[in-house]
Amino acid sequence: MRVVEIVMPGDPGVLQVAERDIPEPEDCQILIRNHAAGINRPDVLQRMGAYAPPPDASDLPGLESAGIVAGVGERVTRWQVGDPVCALLPGGGYAEYSLTHEDHALPIPGSCGFREAAALCETHFTVWSNVFMRGRLQAGETLLVHGGASGIGTTAIQLASAFGARVLVTAGSTRKCSACRDLGADAAINYREVDFVEEVRALTDGRGADVILDMVGGSYIPKNVSLLAEDGRLVQIAFLQGPKTELNFARVMMRRLTVTGSTLRPQSIQAKAVIANALRSEVWPLLETRRIAPVMDSHFPLDQAAAAHSRMESSAHIGKIVLDIEPDESL
Repeated sequence: MRVVEIVMPGDPGVLQVAERDIPEPEDCQILIRNHAAGINRPDVLQRMGAYAPPPDASDLPGLESAGIVAGVGERVTRWQVGDPVCALLPGGGYAEYSLTHEDHALPIPGSCGFREAAALCETHFTVWSNVFMRGRLQAGETLLVHGGASGIGTTAIQLASAFGARVLVTAGSTRKCSACRDLGADAAINYREVDFVEEVRALTDGRGADVILDMVGGSYIPKNVSLLAEDGRLVQIAFLQGPKTELNFARVMMRRLTVTGSTLRPQSIQAKAVIANALRSEVWPLLETRRIAPVMDSHFPLDQAAAAHSRMESSAHIGKIVLDIEPDESL
């Protein structure tokens, strides 16, 4: 099979097409013949040598894909050969075939082709587990999302809005702010032009946000804490500015705040299965009717994975970037 390897840590040019043997599914694994694969920030970090895959995962990048089940392990009960699926992967998505646990795959919503389906799992697993499970967002509460035009951001806007929350976002251009409002954000703040702290305070009459989803870290962390309402929850999922800062924890104690967060890839098989089951019952019906839908930025052939990474690193994208592995978009 054709794959894209990271030949050494470095810039996008280190992504090179190669050939490997098709892997064999074992135990509870399914083998997916990929039609498309999603591009995500962790792939960029892995390419740069800053995010090693777990010991039992493929060394190939790629954390989500969509395609057809091509083989099943001896203990698989959920899927059969020929089933169309989208899946969260432990790695290995930049390839014509990938392995994953059967409980980490979901049916492709009837409203989606392979390309859109390949853009679902990483963002929806991340947003659901962090905003709704860890952040406990409720209808009527206010969610602040940093990076509202990213794949995570566009997913968070739609899900939070669908479940009755008020959504505020930050983004880095007028075009991105407009896209976020079109998706259902109640307000979009261009952080390059105004102080988002003052804007959020004004938009909430000084109360602040109940939940903040942040991918920036660094200097944003104390600002986020200052913007939380009483009993508010800060959910950290990445650190584009770095993981370290100085923080006055007296604010956390006095206002009963929760600071939490998670990474998805290292979680156990069972933990990911719990998230998948929640998505199947709570979110997939919304995708079936297109009450929500993945926001698609661009797509590239497998052999242009380097260009896809360059697009992501430009931060010009709105929504998801995917690799086309099989050209057929039909199900």
